[in-house]
Amino acid sequence: MAKTAAMSLIELMVLKQDVYTVLEYIGKKGSFQFQGKNFSDDKKSAAEEGILDFDVQYYNEIKKACAVLDFTDFPTDLSDYNAPGEQDREEANKFILAFNELQKRLSDGSETLEKATEAYKEAMAFSNLRVSYSELEQLSFISLKLGKIPAENYEPLRDSLLNNAVLVPLGDDKSRILVASSKKGRFATDTILKEYGFAPLTIPEDFKGVPEDMLAGLRQNKEEAEKQMALLEKEKNNFAETHKIIIKRLLGNFAIGKQITQVESTLQSTELVYRITGWVPESDFPVYMKDLDEITESRIAIRKYSPMEVPSVISGKEQVPVKLEHGKFVKSFERMIFSYGSPLYGTIDPTPFVAVFFTILFGIMFGDCGQGLVFLIAGILMALKIIKVGGWNKFAPIFMAIGITSTIMGLLTGEFFSDEKLLEPFAMWVTGLFGTPHAPIIKMMPSSDPSSIIAMFSVFGVAVAIGFVINTIGLLLNIINNILLKRYDEALFGKNGLAGALFFWYVVIMVVRIAAFHHAIAAYDWIIIGITLFFAAFASPFERAMRHESPLLENGFGTYLISGVVELIEVISGYLSNTVSFVRVGAFALSHAVLDFLILTLTELCGGAGGLAILIVGNAIIIVLEGMIVAIQVIRLQYYEFFSKFFHETGREFQPFVFKCE
Repeated sequence: MAKTAAMSLIELMVLKQDVYTVLEYIGKKGSFQFQGKNFSDDKKSAAEEGILDFDVQYYNEIKKACAVLDFTDFPTDLSDYNAPGEQDREEANKFILAFNELQKRLSDGSETLEKATEAYKEAMAFSNLRVSYSELEQLSFISLKLGKIPAENYEPLRDSLLNNAVLVPLGDDKSRILVASSKKGRFATDTILKEYGFAPLTIPEDFKGVPEDMLAGLRQNKEEAEKQMALLEKEKNNFAETHKIIIKRLLGNFAIGKQITQVESTLQSTELVYRITGWVPESDFPVYMKDLDEITESRIAIRKYSPMEVPSVISGKEQVPVKLEHGKFVKSFERMIFSYGSPLYGTIDPTPFVAVFFTILFGIMFGDCGQGLVFLIAGILMALKIIKVGGWNKFAPIFMAIGITSTIMGLLTGEFFSDEKLLEPFAMWVTGLFGTPHAPIIKMMPSSDPSSIIAMFSVFGVAVAIGFVINTIGLLLNIINNILLKRYDEALFGKNGLAGALFFWYVVIMVVRIAAFHHAIAAYDWIIIGITLFFAAFASPFERAMRHESPLLENGFGTYLISGVVELIEVISGYLSNTVSFVRVGAFALSHAVLDFLILTLTELCGGAGGLAILIVGNAIIIVLEGMIVAIQVIRLQYYEFFSKFFHETGREFQPFVFKCE
């Protein structure tokens, strides 16, 4: 069984002239995690001091330009980029100057268009007002107000003024309005108008509308401003297109420069020397020594420490970061582990077990040859990057694995996109090799045949047996991990220690013995069960004795007795629920077969094009909806029945420093 990857702490003493190059190497290597206290406590970062390095400024300016230019093709993998040099800075200067000139013209064009549009809207709003506004204001019984509001406030304002005033829109966008109210109610109207952002417009006393020639002139100004803005937008798009290669390269290079600056500004240092400490996988240390010696021309001092030589680790103030090393298939399951928690450093890596259990359980619960092939093909297309679904592409091996197990289970149950007939020849051939030919190999679909009932419920027995294996491996991992960590008390005693495991195993063996061989429960059965239960539930004083702690009964005999009884109930109910919980595997396998049966029945009843549509839509729903449900159930079984056996304390995930374009 593989343990977590061995780690080493390395200390680098780097001359000031080499620190930039060393940090660039570390970021590109992507396997160095800075130690928690690597940074000086009394040295503030450049950002905290309000001082920005030129590379940081260049990066920020280029990012701002990308936002204006609608540039989204940011570099994701910076391994092919380099820290910026003088040529990059000169090129960045030229680009920023050219962009600033373009942005100014864009800003001026936008402002011109806004003013022309605003003037035209103002004129249009009052183009139909042919009576002098001053004459309207002389009305003794009506108060009139002309003004502007945000267009989206028109409807709410109209509803609010329903019983107080009349609201008349002036223009098409309803941002210019005429409000007519009784003079008695004008104060209430004014209050409501203020709430909705009403801004009064100043109208000349003799104003009687806008002349047509003025409207035409304003419209022409607006149209010319729109044409000019369209040309500027086209120029902007051309600028982005012709500079896209430069933008991408500068972004990548200055992203590296920015992150080097940020790290460098927080390192412990003297006037001439920097100190860098961090965790690396032990297997990478020789490569670090060789490469760093070469790039600094031997101007570097390197020291290596094992975890138990690090004072902060010995005192328990710092956890050694945990790195898992796997091939592509098992690696795709790592996030499932880390989403629950990181294993402790130096313990057994549970990822291979999770990979096997997940694929087997999913296949049993989702047994259909055709639907399984869909997952398999989707996984292959994701692996080949033909289908791109962002971060999900890294889970392509999982899709392929569950596709294979679902396909195999479908071959056994004879289901192919809900149809039982297509795979009959295969089932007849396989079963004929071992006796009387029959189809399917395992009967899951509902049937009047009594043997099918037995076959269906035998799946529950298989599911419980798989649950026993998973629980057993979880217990073994807990025992072995505690031995590796020299926690012998936890390895021997308690619910998940050797005592609890022996109780669980003996009860299962006893049940099988009684069911299969019709043995009666003997006196020694009760003795063994009693002893194992006692050390599983009443383990506290024995654990304290092994840890050399006193007193053995920390809170007195009464408390010890009560807590022991509670723990006794917990041990029995816990193991019972852990075992019975796996019945859901058989239940989902059966429900999947029933869903296939229902789709097949509806397809046959409708027939023709309608039946074909039901077959396609029904299978699509099963693949998407039930696929998610089954995946969630399998993850739940892993978390609560497997991880709970040994994941009592989580470690610290290895998160190396890697350059990225933020």
